Amino acid sequence: MSAVAAPVLELSGVSKSFFGVPVLKGVGLRLFPGEVHALMGQNGAGKSTLIKVLTGVHAADSGRMALKGEPIAPKSPLASQKLGISTVYQEVNLCPNLTVAENIFAGRYPRKWGRIDWAMMNAEARTLLAKLNLDIDVTRLLSSYPVAIQQMVAIARALSVSAQVLILDEPTSSLDDDEVQRLFAVLRRLRDDGLAILFVTHFLEQVYALCDRITVLRNGELVGEHLARDLPAPALIAAMIGREFAAKQGTGVPLPEKEGETPLIELRGVAQRGRVQPTDLSVRAGEVVGLGGLLGSGRTELAQLIFGLSTADEGELRVAGTSHRVDSPSAAVRLGMGLCPEDRKTDGIVAELSVRENISLALQARRGLWNLLPMDEQCRMAERFVKALGIKTNDIETPIGLLSGGNQQKALLARWLATQPRLLILDEPTRGIDVAAKQEIMDEILRLAGEGMAVLFISSEIDEVVRVSNRIAVLRDRRKVGELPGGSAERDVYQLIAADA
Repeated sequence: MSAVAAPVLELSGVSKSFFGVPVLKGVGLRLFPGEVHALMGQNGAGKSTLIKVLTGVHAADSGRMALKGEPIAPKSPLASQKLGISTVYQEVNLCPNLTVAENIFAGRYPRKWGRIDWAMMNAEARTLLAKLNLDIDVTRLLSSYPVAIQQMVAIARALSVSAQVLILDEPTSSLDDDEVQRLFAVLRRLRDDGLAILFVTHFLEQVYALCDRITVLRNGELVGEHLARDLPAPALIAAMIGREFAAKQGTGVPLPEKEGETPLIELRGVAQRGRVQPTDLSVRAGEVVGLGGLLGSGRTELAQLIFGLSTADEGELRVAGTSHRVDSPSAAVRLGMGLCPEDRKTDGIVAELSVRENISLALQARRGLWNLLPMDEQCRMAERFVKALGIKTNDIETPIGLLSGGNQQKALLARWLATQPRLLILDEPTRGIDVAAKQEIMDEILRLAGEGMAVLFISSEIDEVVRVSNRIAVLRDRRKVGELPGGSAERDVYQLIAADA
Protein backbone atom coordinates (compact mmCIF):
# COMPACT_ATOMS: atom_id res chain seq x y z
CA MET A 1 0.00 0.00 0.00
CA SER A 2 1.21 3.46 -0.82
CA ALA A 3 2.61 5.61 1.97
CA VAL A 4 1.50 8.82 0.20
CA ALA A 5 -0.66 10.81 2.61
CA ALA A 6 -2.48 13.04 0.13
CA PRO A 7 -5.44 11.60 -1.77
CA VAL A 8 -5.34 11.84 -5.56
CA LEU A 9 -9.12 12.37 -5.64
CA GLU A 10 -11.23 13.78 -2.82
CA LEU A 11 -14.95 14.46 -2.52
CA SER A 12 -16.52 16.28 0.41
CA GLY A 13 -20.09 17.27 1.23
CA VAL A 14 -21.46 15.95 -2.08
CA SER A 15 -25.26 16.02 -2.24
CA LYS A 16 -27.64 15.13 -5.05
CA SER A 17 -31.43 15.04 -5.26
CA PHE A 18 -33.82 13.93 -7.98
CA PHE A 19 -37.29 15.55 -8.08
CA GLY A 20 -36.80 16.71 -4.52
CA VAL A 21 -35.79 13.29 -3.22
CA PRO A 22 -32.25 13.29 -1.73
CA VAL A 23 -30.07 10.45 -3.03
CA LEU A 24 -26.69 11.63 -1.73
CA LYS A 25 -26.48 13.61 1.51
CA GLY A 26 -23.13 15.27 2.17
CA VAL A 27 -21.05 12.28 1.07
CA GLY A 28 -17.26 12.24 1.17
CA LEU A 29 -14.75 9.93 -0.52
CA ARG A 30 -10.94 9.84 -0.62
CA LEU A 31 -8.98 7.80 -3.16
CA PHE A 32 -5.26 7.37 -2.58
CA PRO A 33 -2.62 6.51 -5.17
CA GLY A 34 -1.41 2.94 -4.89
CA GLU A 35 -4.61 1.67 -3.23
CA VAL A 36 -7.67 -0.37 -4.21
CA HIS A 37 -10.63 1.24 -2.47
CA ALA A 38 -13.93 -0.65 -2.06
CA LEU A 39 -17.21 1.27 -2.19
CA MET A 40 -19.78 -0.77 -0.28
CA GLY A 41 -23.47 -0.43 0.48
CA GLN A 42 -26.82 -2.10 0.08
CA ASN A 43 -29.14 -1.46 -2.85
CA GLY A 44 -30.18 2.20 -2.78
CA ALA A 45 -27.17 3.29 -0.74
CA GLY A 46 -26.12 5.81 -3.40
CA LYS A 47 -23.10 4.06 -4.93
CA SER A 48 -24.23 4.38 -8.56
CA THR A 49 -25.21 8.03 -8.16
CA LEU A 50 -21.86 8.84 -6.56
CA ILE A 51 -20.03 7.25 -9.50
CA LYS A 52 -22.18 9.23 -11.94
CA VAL A 53 -21.32 12.46 -10.13
CA LEU A 54 -17.65 11.49 -10.19
CA THR A 55 -17.73 10.79 -13.91
CA GLY A 56 -19.74 13.82 -15.01
CA VAL A 57 -23.01 12.04 -15.80
CA HIS A 58 -24.77 14.04 -13.06
CA ALA A 59 -23.80 17.39 -11.59
CA ALA A 60 -23.73 17.52 -7.80
CA ASP A 61 -26.19 19.91 -6.15
CA SER A 62 -23.54 20.86 -3.61
CA GLY A 63 -20.15 19.78 -2.35
CA ARG A 64 -16.59 19.80 -3.64
CA MET A 65 -14.45 17.51 -5.79
CA ALA A 66 -10.69 17.89 -6.09
CA LEU A 67 -8.10 16.06 -8.18
CA LYS A 68 -4.58 16.38 -6.76
CA GLY A 69 -5.83 19.29 -4.68
CA GLU A 70 -7.32 21.22 -7.63
CA PRO A 71 -11.11 21.71 -7.76
CA ILE A 72 -12.86 19.87 -10.60
CA ALA A 73 -16.45 19.76 -11.88
CA PRO A 74 -16.62 17.48 -14.95
CA LYS A 75 -19.63 18.19 -17.15
CA SER A 76 -19.57 14.88 -19.02
CA PRO A 77 -17.93 11.43 -18.97
CA LEU A 78 -15.55 12.66 -21.69
CA ALA A 79 -14.54 15.64 -19.56
CA SER A 80 -13.98 13.30 -16.61
CA GLN A 81 -11.86 11.01 -18.77
CA LYS A 82 -9.73 13.92 -19.96
CA LEU A 83 -9.04 14.72 -16.31
CA GLY A 84 -7.71 11.18 -15.85
CA ILE A 85 -10.78 9.52 -14.29
CA SER A 86 -11.68 6.40 -16.28
CA THR A 87 -14.56 4.00 -15.65
CA VAL A 88 -15.21 0.38 -16.57
CA TYR A 89 -18.84 -0.58 -16.07
CA GLN A 90 -20.47 -3.89 -15.12
CA GLU A 91 -21.74 -4.38 -18.68
CA VAL A 92 -18.79 -4.01 -21.03
CA ASN A 93 -19.56 -0.74 -22.80
CA LEU A 94 -17.67 -1.39 -26.04
CA CYS A 95 -18.54 -2.10 -29.68
CA PRO A 96 -18.57 -5.85 -30.42
CA ASN A 97 -18.55 -5.20 -34.18
CA LEU A 98 -15.16 -3.42 -34.02
CA THR A 99 -11.75 -4.96 -33.55
CA VAL A 100 -9.99 -4.99 -30.20
CA ALA A 101 -7.63 -2.21 -31.32
CA GLU A 102 -10.49 -0.11 -32.72
CA ASN A 103 -12.33 -0.39 -29.40
CA ILE A 104 -9.29 0.74 -27.41
CA PHE A 105 -8.76 3.84 -29.56
CA ALA A 106 -12.34 4.57 -30.71
CA GLY A 107 -12.79 8.32 -31.13
CA ARG A 108 -9.03 9.01 -31.00
CA TYR A 109 -7.47 6.89 -33.70
CA PRO A 110 -3.79 7.68 -34.40
CA ARG A 111 -3.42 9.36 -37.80
CA LYS A 112 -0.72 9.76 -40.40
CA TRP A 113 -1.10 12.15 -43.34
CA GLY A 114 -4.78 12.60 -42.47
CA ARG A 115 -5.57 8.90 -42.47
CA ILE A 116 -5.91 6.35 -39.68
CA ASP A 117 -2.53 4.75 -39.00
CA TRP A 118 -3.68 1.16 -38.61
CA ALA A 119 -0.20 -0.23 -38.01
CA MET A 120 0.50 2.22 -35.18
CA MET A 121 -2.94 1.65 -33.63
CA ASN A 122 -2.52 -2.12 -33.62
CA ALA A 123 1.01 -1.86 -32.23
CA GLU A 124 -0.05 0.50 -29.42
CA ALA A 125 -3.03 -1.75 -28.61
CA ARG A 126 -0.69 -4.74 -28.27
CA THR A 127 1.60 -2.71 -25.99
CA LEU A 128 -1.29 -1.66 -23.75
CA LEU A 129 -2.61 -5.21 -23.47
CA ALA A 130 0.88 -6.54 -22.75
CA LYS A 131 0.90 -4.38 -19.62
CA LEU A 132 -2.18 -6.38 -18.56
CA ASN A 133 -0.43 -9.68 -19.35
CA LEU A 134 -2.73 -10.20 -22.32
CA ASP A 135 -1.41 -11.44 -25.66
CA ILE A 136 -4.26 -11.62 -28.19
CA ASP A 137 -4.87 -10.77 -31.82
CA VAL A 138 -5.93 -7.11 -31.66
CA THR A 139 -7.21 -7.22 -35.26
CA ARG A 140 -9.97 -9.70 -34.40
CA LEU A 141 -13.51 -8.52 -33.61
CA LEU A 142 -14.13 -7.92 -29.92
CA SER A 143 -17.22 -10.16 -30.11
CA SER A 144 -15.00 -13.15 -30.89
CA TYR A 145 -13.53 -13.04 -27.37
CA PRO A 146 -15.15 -14.10 -24.06
CA VAL A 147 -16.45 -11.59 -21.51
CA ALA A 148 -13.30 -11.82 -19.38
CA ILE A 149 -11.12 -10.72 -22.31
CA GLN A 150 -13.58 -7.96 -23.20
CA GLN A 151 -13.31 -6.74 -19.61
CA MET A 152 -9.52 -6.51 -19.96
CA VAL A 153 -9.92 -4.62 -23.25
CA ALA A 154 -12.23 -2.14 -21.47
CA ILE A 155 -9.55 -1.64 -18.80
CA ALA A 156 -6.89 -1.16 -21.48
CA ARG A 157 -9.06 1.51 -23.10
CA ALA A 158 -9.51 3.21 -19.72
CA LEU A 159 -5.75 3.22 -19.14
CA SER A 160 -4.94 4.46 -22.64
CA VAL A 161 -5.82 8.03 -21.65
CA SER A 162 -3.23 8.34 -18.86
CA ALA A 163 -5.71 7.55 -16.12
CA GLN A 164 -4.93 8.59 -12.57
CA VAL A 165 -8.12 7.05 -11.18
CA LEU A 166 -9.72 3.82 -12.41
CA ILE A 167 -13.33 3.12 -11.39
CA LEU A 168 -14.53 -0.48 -11.71
CA ASP A 169 -18.29 -0.94 -11.29
CA GLU A 170 -19.08 -4.60 -10.52
CA PRO A 171 -16.35 -5.86 -12.87
CA THR A 172 -16.53 -9.47 -11.68
CA SER A 173 -20.28 -10.05 -11.95
CA SER A 174 -19.94 -12.14 -15.15
CA LEU A 175 -16.57 -13.79 -14.46
CA ASP A 176 -15.78 -17.22 -13.07
CA ASP A 177 -13.28 -17.75 -10.23
CA ASP A 178 -10.21 -18.19 -12.45
CA GLU A 179 -11.07 -15.07 -14.45
CA VAL A 180 -11.58 -13.10 -11.25
CA GLN A 181 -8.11 -14.12 -10.04
CA ARG A 182 -6.53 -13.05 -13.35
CA LEU A 183 -8.31 -9.70 -13.12
CA PHE A 184 -7.14 -9.25 -9.53
CA ALA A 185 -3.53 -9.95 -10.53
CA VAL A 186 -3.79 -7.14 -13.09
CA LEU A 187 -5.39 -4.75 -10.59
CA ARG A 188 -2.71 -5.45 -7.99
CA ARG A 189 -0.02 -4.62 -10.52
CA LEU A 190 -1.81 -1.39 -11.49
CA ARG A 191 -2.12 -0.52 -7.80
CA ASP A 192 1.59 -1.16 -7.29
CA ASP A 193 2.29 1.19 -10.21
CA GLY A 194 0.56 3.96 -8.25
CA LEU A 195 -2.94 3.96 -9.74
CA ALA A 196 -5.89 4.81 -7.48
CA ILE A 197 -8.63 2.20 -8.04
CA LEU A 198 -12.24 2.46 -6.87
CA PHE A 199 -13.76 -1.03 -6.76
CA VAL A 200 -17.55 -1.33 -6.48
CA THR A 201 -18.77 -4.80 -5.60
CA HIS A 202 -21.23 -6.81 -3.53
CA PHE A 203 -18.84 -9.70 -2.94
CA LEU A 204 -17.38 -9.73 0.56
CA GLU A 205 -14.63 -12.24 -0.19
CA GLN A 206 -13.40 -10.12 -3.08
CA VAL A 207 -13.25 -7.02 -0.90
CA TYR A 208 -10.91 -8.69 1.57
CA ALA A 209 -8.91 -10.44 -1.15
CA LEU A 210 -8.13 -7.22 -3.03
CA CYS A 211 -8.95 -3.99 -1.27
CA ASP A 212 -6.84 -1.81 1.02
CA ARG A 213 -9.54 0.61 2.14
CA ILE A 214 -13.35 0.53 2.41
CA THR A 215 -15.92 3.31 2.29
CA VAL A 216 -19.45 2.39 3.36
CA LEU A 217 -22.60 4.24 2.24
CA ARG A 218 -26.09 3.72 3.65
CA ASN A 219 -29.26 5.47 2.50
CA GLY A 220 -27.25 8.10 0.65
CA GLU A 221 -25.05 8.96 3.60
CA LEU A 222 -21.42 8.28 4.44
CA VAL A 223 -21.18 5.71 7.24
CA GLY A 224 -17.40 5.68 7.40
CA GLU A 225 -14.02 5.03 5.81
CA HIS A 226 -11.88 2.20 7.14
CA LEU A 227 -8.72 0.31 6.37
CA ALA A 228 -9.84 -3.14 5.28
CA ARG A 229 -7.67 -4.79 7.92
CA ASP A 230 -9.49 -2.82 10.62
CA LEU A 231 -13.04 -3.67 9.50
CA PRO A 232 -13.86 -7.39 9.76
CA ALA A 233 -16.74 -8.78 7.73
CA PRO A 234 -19.32 -8.79 10.59
CA ALA A 235 -18.60 -5.11 11.26
CA LEU A 236 -18.84 -4.31 7.53
CA ILE A 237 -22.24 -5.99 7.28
CA ALA A 238 -23.44 -4.17 10.40
CA ALA A 239 -22.32 -0.85 8.87
CA MET A 240 -24.15 -1.61 5.61
CA ILE A 241 -27.44 -2.64 7.22
CA GLY A 242 -27.32 0.01 9.94
CA ARG A 243 -27.45 -2.15 13.04
CA GLU A 244 -25.77 -4.97 14.85
CA PHE A 245 -26.95 -8.49 14.07
CA ALA A 246 -30.25 -9.04 15.82
CA ALA A 247 -30.60 -11.93 18.25
CA LYS A 248 -34.37 -12.23 17.67
CA GLN A 249 -35.42 -15.79 16.94
CA GLY A 250 -37.40 -16.66 13.84
CA THR A 251 -40.89 -18.06 14.23
CA GLY A 252 -40.51 -20.62 11.45
CA VAL A 253 -39.93 -24.20 12.57
CA PRO A 254 -38.36 -27.11 10.66
CA LEU A 255 -40.86 -29.17 8.69
CA PRO A 256 -40.78 -32.79 9.90
CA GLU A 257 -39.40 -35.04 7.18
CA LYS A 258 -41.57 -37.99 6.19
CA GLU A 259 -39.85 -41.30 5.61
CA GLY A 260 -39.10 -41.82 1.92
CA GLU A 261 -40.41 -38.35 1.01
CA THR A 262 -39.16 -37.02 -2.35
CA PRO A 263 -38.49 -33.25 -2.53
CA LEU A 264 -40.75 -31.39 -4.90
CA ILE A 265 -37.76 -29.49 -6.28
CA GLU A 266 -34.16 -30.63 -5.95
CA LEU A 267 -31.02 -29.01 -7.33
CA ARG A 268 -27.90 -31.15 -7.56
CA GLY A 269 -24.75 -29.18 -8.35
CA VAL A 270 -26.66 -26.68 -10.50
CA ALA A 271 -24.37 -23.88 -11.70
CA GLN A 272 -24.07 -21.17 -14.32
CA ARG A 273 -20.72 -19.73 -15.32
CA GLY A 274 -20.07 -16.36 -13.71
CA ARG A 275 -23.48 -16.25 -11.99
CA VAL A 276 -24.06 -19.24 -9.69
CA GLN A 277 -21.54 -21.64 -8.18
CA PRO A 278 -22.50 -25.35 -7.98
CA THR A 279 -25.49 -25.49 -5.64
CA ASP A 280 -27.47 -28.21 -3.91
CA LEU A 281 -30.93 -27.20 -2.72
CA SER A 282 -34.27 -28.88 -2.11
CA VAL A 283 -37.80 -27.71 -1.32
CA ARG A 284 -40.51 -30.09 -0.13
CA ALA A 285 -44.26 -29.75 -0.51
CA GLY A 286 -45.63 -27.58 2.30
CA GLU A 287 -42.18 -26.15 3.10
CA VAL A 288 -41.00 -22.54 3.02
CA VAL A 289 -37.29 -22.43 2.21
CA GLY A 290 -35.74 -18.99 2.61
CA LEU A 291 -32.74 -17.77 0.66
CA GLY A 292 -30.71 -15.49 2.90
CA GLY A 293 -27.81 -13.34 1.76
CA LEU A 294 -26.72 -9.84 0.94
CA LEU A 295 -27.37 -8.11 -2.37
CA GLY A 296 -25.23 -9.80 -5.02
CA SER A 297 -25.06 -13.12 -3.18
CA GLY A 298 -26.74 -14.95 -6.08
CA ARG A 299 -30.30 -15.28 -4.74
CA THR A 300 -32.07 -13.86 -7.78
CA GLU A 301 -29.70 -15.64 -10.17
CA LEU A 302 -30.53 -18.97 -8.52
CA ALA A 303 -34.27 -18.29 -8.77
CA GLN A 304 -33.88 -17.43 -12.46
CA LEU A 305 -32.04 -20.71 -13.07
CA ILE A 306 -34.82 -22.71 -11.42
CA PHE A 307 -37.52 -20.89 -13.42
CA GLY A 308 -35.75 -21.15 -16.77
CA LEU A 309 -35.02 -17.45 -17.20
CA SER A 310 -31.38 -18.51 -17.59
CA THR A 311 -29.91 -21.91 -18.33
CA ALA A 312 -27.58 -23.95 -16.13
CA ASP A 313 -24.20 -24.99 -17.51
CA GLU A 314 -23.97 -28.01 -15.24
CA GLY A 315 -25.87 -29.95 -12.61
CA GLU A 316 -29.31 -31.49 -12.45
CA LEU A 317 -32.76 -30.14 -11.56
CA ARG A 318 -35.29 -32.72 -10.42
CA VAL A 319 -39.04 -32.15 -10.06
CA ALA A 320 -40.84 -34.75 -7.92
CA GLY A 321 -37.88 -37.08 -8.37
CA THR A 322 -37.63 -36.80 -12.16
CA SER A 323 -34.79 -34.98 -13.92
CA HIS A 324 -35.85 -32.08 -16.16
CA ARG A 325 -34.13 -29.51 -18.33
CA VAL A 326 -35.88 -26.23 -17.55
CA ASP A 327 -34.64 -23.90 -20.29
CA SER A 328 -37.56 -21.48 -20.46
CA PRO A 329 -40.25 -20.01 -18.19
CA SER A 330 -42.92 -21.87 -20.20
CA ALA A 331 -41.18 -25.15 -19.35
CA ALA A 332 -41.14 -24.13 -15.67
CA VAL A 333 -44.86 -23.25 -15.73
CA ARG A 334 -45.69 -26.62 -17.32
CA LEU A 335 -43.86 -28.27 -14.41
CA GLY A 336 -46.00 -26.36 -11.91
CA MET A 337 -43.75 -23.44 -11.01
CA GLY A 338 -44.56 -19.77 -10.58
CA LEU A 339 -42.25 -16.77 -10.09
CA CYS A 340 -43.03 -13.35 -8.67
CA PRO A 341 -39.97 -11.37 -9.88
CA GLU A 342 -37.84 -8.96 -7.90
CA ASP A 343 -38.71 -5.88 -9.97
CA ARG A 344 -42.50 -5.90 -10.19
CA LYS A 345 -42.69 -2.69 -12.25
CA THR A 346 -40.25 -3.84 -14.96
CA ASP A 347 -40.65 -7.61 -14.97
CA GLY A 348 -44.03 -8.13 -13.29
CA ILE A 349 -47.01 -5.91 -13.86
CA VAL A 350 -48.22 -4.55 -17.20
CA ALA A 351 -49.19 -1.12 -15.89
CA GLU A 352 -51.59 -0.21 -18.69
CA LEU A 353 -53.62 -3.42 -18.37
CA SER A 354 -56.39 -3.89 -15.83
CA VAL A 355 -56.19 -5.85 -12.60
CA ARG A 356 -58.26 -8.59 -14.29
CA GLU A 357 -55.92 -8.81 -17.27
CA ASN A 358 -52.81 -8.87 -15.10
CA ILE A 359 -54.17 -11.67 -12.92
CA SER A 360 -55.15 -13.69 -16.01
CA LEU A 361 -51.81 -13.39 -17.82
CA ALA A 362 -49.96 -16.48 -16.54
CA LEU A 363 -52.94 -18.81 -16.87
CA GLN A 364 -53.62 -17.53 -20.39
CA ALA A 365 -49.94 -18.03 -21.32
CA ARG A 366 -50.11 -21.63 -20.11
CA ARG A 367 -53.27 -22.31 -22.16
CA GLY A 368 -51.66 -20.95 -25.32
CA LEU A 369 -52.46 -18.20 -27.81
CA TRP A 370 -55.48 -19.87 -29.42
CA ASN A 371 -57.16 -21.29 -26.32
CA LEU A 372 -58.50 -18.03 -24.95
CA LEU A 373 -59.63 -17.75 -21.35
CA PRO A 374 -63.34 -16.79 -21.47
CA MET A 375 -64.12 -13.31 -20.19
CA ASP A 376 -66.59 -14.53 -17.56
CA GLU A 377 -63.96 -16.95 -16.22
CA GLN A 378 -61.39 -14.12 -16.09
CA CYS A 379 -63.82 -11.95 -14.14
CA ARG A 380 -64.78 -14.67 -11.66
CA MET A 381 -61.12 -15.51 -11.06
CA ALA A 382 -60.09 -11.88 -10.62
CA GLU A 383 -62.98 -11.13 -8.26
CA ARG A 384 -62.16 -14.24 -6.20
CA PHE A 385 -58.49 -13.26 -5.74
CA VAL A 386 -59.25 -9.59 -5.13
CA LYS A 387 -61.47 -10.69 -2.25
CA ALA A 388 -59.23 -13.49 -0.97
CA LEU A 389 -56.04 -11.38 -0.92
CA GLY A 390 -57.67 -8.10 0.07
CA ILE A 391 -56.53 -6.27 -3.08
CA LYS A 392 -57.72 -2.68 -2.72
CA THR A 393 -59.06 -1.50 -6.08
CA ASN A 394 -62.18 0.29 -7.29
CA ASP A 395 -62.94 -2.65 -9.55
CA ILE A 396 -61.13 -5.36 -11.51
CA GLU A 397 -61.01 -3.16 -14.64
CA THR A 398 -58.87 -0.51 -12.94
CA PRO A 399 -55.41 -0.24 -14.57
CA ILE A 400 -53.02 -2.00 -12.22
CA GLY A 401 -50.54 0.88 -12.51
CA LEU A 402 -52.95 3.00 -10.44
CA LEU A 403 -52.76 0.63 -7.45
CA SER A 404 -50.35 0.97 -4.54
CA GLY A 405 -47.17 -1.11 -4.54
CA GLY A 406 -48.56 -3.52 -1.98
CA ASN A 407 -51.72 -4.13 -3.98
CA GLN A 408 -49.71 -4.59 -7.18
CA GLN A 409 -47.67 -7.23 -5.37
CA LYS A 410 -50.83 -9.02 -4.24
CA ALA A 411 -52.12 -9.01 -7.81
CA LEU A 412 -48.85 -10.60 -8.99
CA LEU A 413 -49.26 -13.24 -6.30
CA ALA A 414 -52.83 -13.83 -7.53
CA ARG A 415 -51.55 -14.22 -11.11
CA TRP A 416 -49.47 -17.22 -10.12
CA LEU A 417 -51.95 -18.67 -7.66
CA ALA A 418 -54.41 -18.81 -10.56
CA THR A 419 -52.13 -21.39 -12.22
CA GLN A 420 -52.25 -23.56 -9.06
CA PRO A 421 -48.46 -23.96 -8.88
CA ARG A 422 -46.75 -26.67 -6.89
CA LEU A 423 -43.72 -24.39 -6.30
CA LEU A 424 -44.03 -20.64 -5.86
CA ILE A 425 -40.80 -18.61 -6.06
CA LEU A 426 -41.13 -15.21 -4.40
CA ASP A 427 -38.25 -12.82 -5.11
CA GLU A 428 -38.40 -9.80 -2.79
CA PRO A 429 -42.22 -9.93 -2.51
CA THR A 430 -42.31 -7.27 0.23
CA ARG A 431 -39.90 -4.73 -1.26
CA GLY A 432 -41.23 -1.18 -1.36
CA ILE A 433 -44.57 -1.84 0.30
CA ASP A 434 -45.95 -0.67 3.61
CA VAL A 435 -45.81 -2.60 6.88
CA ALA A 436 -49.46 -3.67 6.81
CA ALA A 437 -49.17 -5.04 3.26
CA LYS A 438 -45.97 -6.88 4.22
CA GLN A 439 -47.80 -8.55 7.09
CA GLU A 440 -50.67 -9.63 4.84
CA ILE A 441 -48.38 -11.07 2.17
CA MET A 442 -46.25 -12.98 4.68
CA ASP A 443 -49.38 -14.38 6.33
CA GLU A 444 -50.55 -15.52 2.88
CA ILE A 445 -47.21 -17.26 2.27
CA LEU A 446 -47.60 -19.23 5.48
CA ARG A 447 -51.20 -20.12 4.60
CA LEU A 448 -50.21 -21.41 1.16
CA ALA A 449 -47.45 -23.55 2.64
CA GLY A 450 -49.92 -24.89 5.18
CA GLU A 451 -52.09 -26.07 2.28
CA GLY A 452 -49.17 -28.00 0.79
CA MET A 453 -47.55 -25.53 -1.61
CA ALA A 454 -43.73 -25.45 -1.76
CA VAL A 455 -42.40 -21.89 -1.40
CA LEU A 456 -38.94 -20.49 -2.12
CA PHE A 457 -38.79 -17.15 -0.32
CA ILE A 458 -36.13 -14.58 -1.21
CA SER A 459 -35.64 -11.35 0.69
CA SER A 460 -32.80 -8.99 1.53
CA GLU A 461 -34.60 -8.41 4.85
CA ILE A 462 -33.09 -11.23 6.90
CA ASP A 463 -35.64 -10.78 9.68
CA GLU A 464 -38.37 -11.66 7.16
CA VAL A 465 -36.47 -14.74 6.01
CA VAL A 466 -36.04 -16.13 9.53
CA ARG A 467 -39.63 -15.33 10.38
CA VAL A 468 -41.37 -17.38 7.69
CA SER A 469 -38.87 -20.11 6.78
CA ASN A 470 -38.90 -23.76 7.80
CA ARG A 471 -35.33 -23.91 6.54
CA ILE A 472 -32.85 -21.23 5.42
CA ALA A 473 -30.21 -21.63 2.72
CA VAL A 474 -27.54 -18.96 3.15
CA LEU A 475 -25.74 -17.59 0.08
CA ARG A 476 -22.60 -15.50 -0.23
CA ASP A 477 -20.65 -14.51 -3.33
CA ARG A 478 -22.83 -16.66 -5.67
CA ARG A 479 -22.49 -19.88 -3.67
CA LYS A 480 -24.41 -21.59 -0.88
CA VAL A 481 -22.35 -21.45 2.29
CA GLY A 482 -24.68 -23.39 4.56
CA GLU A 483 -28.19 -24.10 5.80
CA LEU A 484 -29.95 -23.24 9.04
CA PRO A 485 -33.12 -24.74 10.53
CA GLY A 486 -36.32 -22.79 11.01
CA GLY A 487 -36.35 -20.88 14.27
CA SER A 488 -32.75 -19.72 13.84
CA ALA A 489 -31.87 -16.18 14.88
CA GLU A 490 -31.23 -13.37 12.43
CA ARG A 491 -27.77 -13.14 13.95
CA ASP A 492 -27.07 -16.76 12.96
CA VAL A 493 -27.69 -15.93 9.29
CA TYR A 494 -25.41 -12.90 9.32
CA GLN A 495 -22.67 -14.82 11.10
CA LEU A 496 -22.82 -17.50 8.40
CA ILE A 497 -22.69 -14.81 5.69
CA ALA A 498 -19.63 -13.23 7.31
CA ALA A 499 -17.82 -16.48 8.22
CA ASP A 500 -14.38 -16.72 6.58
CA ALA A 501 -15.18 -13.79 4.24
